[in-house]
Amino acid sequence: MTQEQPNNKLHGKTLEMILNALVAHYGWPELGYLIRINCFLDNPSIKSSLTFLRKTPWARKKVEDLYLQSPID
Repeated sequence: MTQEQPNNKLHGKTLEMILNALVAHYGWPELGYLIRINCFLDNPSIKSSLTFLRKTPWARKKVEDLYLQSPID
């Protein structure tokens, strides 16, 4: 049985979808300024960033929090 999560704004969104939306909205330089992690600052790519974020809970939380605070659909 699937539980609905009406108050969870991240429900149904993958980390890749979130990261792509943030990059499209801010661009890599601004994203690197807002969240100071090397995978956003030094030769950034979606693939390398996803690898890092999946292994690093504190960084993933920062990305998810920025997504929730941003004026992104």
